[in-house]
Amino acid sequence: MKTAGIICEYNPIHKGHVRHIEATRGLVGEDCAVVCVMSGNFTQRGDFAVFQKHARAASAVAAGADLVLELPLACALSSAERFARGGVMLLNALGVCTHISFGSETGETDSLREVAECLATDEVNNCVAEELKTGVSYARARYAAAGKILGKKADVLLTPNNILAVEYLKALGETASAMAPLTVKRFGAAHDSDGAESASALRRLLKEGAEPWGLMPARSAEILKREIEAGCGPVFIENAETALLSRLRLLPDEAFAALPDAAEGLALRLRRFCRTMPTVQSILESAKTKRYALSRLRRMLLCAALGLTDGQVGAPPAYIRVLAMNQKGMGVLREIGKKSALPVITKPAQARALDGPAKAMFLKEAAATDFYALAYPKQENRSGGGEWVTSPRVL
Repeated sequence: MKTAGIICEYNPIHKGHVRHIEATRGLVGEDCAVVCVMSGNFTQRGDFAVFQKHARAASAVAAGADLVLELPLACALSSAERFARGGVMLLNALGVCTHISFGSETGETDSLREVAECLATDEVNNCVAEELKTGVSYARARYAAAGKILGKKADVLLTPNNILAVEYLKALGETASAMAPLTVKRFGAAHDSDGAESASALRRLLKEGAEPWGLMPARSAEILKREIEAGCGPVFIENAETALLSRLRLLPDEAFAALPDAAEGLALRLRRFCRTMPTVQSILESAKTKRYALSRLRRMLLCAALGLTDGQVGAPPAYIRVLAMNQKGMGVLREIGKKSALPVITKPAQARALDGPAKAMFLKEAAATDFYALAYPKQENRSGGGEWVTSPRVL
């Protein structure tokens, strides 16, 4: 059976995501299986996911995915490069994926591949280092460096879906992946958006107390509505702001120095404002400069609170965690069990048998889930230990 992998967040899922899944099947074959590797309870933009991971995974299966696996925390809370590489490495490790499908503004792979190959050269890396000396952000430095070699072709680095697509292609090359890349034309201002149906717009509506269910696939919306009725959503970082500020103020100096992307005095800057500012937003506003994107700072704050260091963030996946599936997904999972290069966790109890880096990664994930639970709207739902008692959802 042909199997297509999709790396995603679905925070939350909307009809544009469904079109991507359907278009992927149209390209690979209507009987192909779709395996999603999805961020868990924390997302790449440095935020709490608006619904917990098992519910979002179930909503993805309800919308057409067959199997949803978790992208480890250390990859999810990373730069676009590490996020993409972690997702590709996990798909590679399954041993069953024949294709990888991703969105892009261009809708074709040739121009994206040319840029990806250019960015992998020493010439560009040296040029990026020179551009950074001028005080611009890394994204702007990389675009300028690629432009010196590729001219207008480097303009694909100006749009977010294309940027992530380039990172997927880079990761495929760096890992010598056998997966064939496919891209589906997408629109919008975020890598999980599609025109007016953007995940960020849905999160905004949920925050305002509106009901965005008409913008979602119906079965998926029902799953997420039940989360709200149970007092488990929507989840926003402000719900746990006091807990987050408490952790940040108690951190020792060395914890800030060990953060990912903490070079050039940024760790000292962040440490100072974490210990003095009264809100998360005021920390971010105080620490931000034209060189540092807000998403980078948000990720650093969460990494600090969750105890993730530079050496841990972006580390290769050490196990496969199943979040949700349907009957076809069960069949794919059986094949993964035969071919996977990593241990597969379908029941929480199996995690207790992990050792080494895999055990350390799972313990970090469990602690992060306990922290996430503090942001549930209903107080009775904020118990700890959820990672050890929650099984995959089967639709």
